[in-house]
Amino acid sequence: MNDMRSAGEPDYTDADFQRVRRIAQDEAGIYFPDTKRTLVYSRVSRRVREAGHASFHSYLDFVQTVGGRGEMERLICALTTNVTNFFREKTHFMHLEEIVVPKLAAQVRAGGRGRLWSAACSTGQEPWSIAMSVMTAFPDAPAHDVRILATDINADVVAHAAAGIYPTVEAEAIPAEKKSQFMEPHGDGGLRFTGGIRNLPAFRVLNLNANWPMKGTFSAIFCRNVVIYFDEATRERLWHRLADRLDPGGFLCVGHSERVASKSQCGLEQIAPTIYRKES
Repeated sequence: MNDMRSAGEPDYTDADFQRVRRIAQDEAGIYFPDTKRTLVYSRVSRRVREAGHASFHSYLDFVQTVGGRGEMERLICALTTNVTNFFREKTHFMHLEEIVVPKLAAQVRAGGRGRLWSAACSTGQEPWSIAMSVMTAFPDAPAHDVRILATDINADVVAHAAAGIYPTVEAEAIPAEKKSQFMEPHGDGGLRFTGGIRNLPAFRVLNLNANWPMKGTFSAIFCRNVVIYFDEATRERLWHRLADRLDPGGFLCVGHSERVASKSQCGLEQIAPTIYRKES
């Protein structure tokens, strides 16, 4: 089957799918198997139309020009999925409050610094959940050198995350005491993070498969439900890079369908089904 176009829809051939697949791999490390051909069409065809092209071929020609760089970013964003909610995988946040943050607090009170990283922050529920856990276990964290780096490849979702504003229904997963402590009503039925907690997260656009500008290491990194989109080589390379950015004894939290390379490969020991610890 070469052309799966419906009436009024842009041309889409097997060659176009292969080309999108190569672009996704080269630009973001995303791997699409043959079974995702229709999914790619459904996600990209809207971008093709909105950019004013009659075919995938002409659209893909455009995104690979200097002038099409902005549209290339929108294409990559269209190919990625942003599914998240507050305190997703509660065991990670229990571990953060009970194990990670007390150690981090002692470190910064002694004059050090504390860094955590939400490596695929999407619309912000993960880094704001991390911030609430930090504030719960270390209430005066904003008065110290404590920061949560929150990054994502999608500039639009990073902007949404940085605003810290969510519909009430999205905040239902937040415990009532945390909601009353860290949020305030905003607009028509929304809630907004307020107070010192807003000083903790720093939101940045970052492609995990490109160069990383940050220099320091982290007490914990959340990189959950990301590598499921990568091929094996890209996945293993990322595990090594993340391990290099952990403090000795630091922790990496991953998604339930993800497994990190063996301890002998990257120095990460599994201490719970989805939590790994770097060798001290």
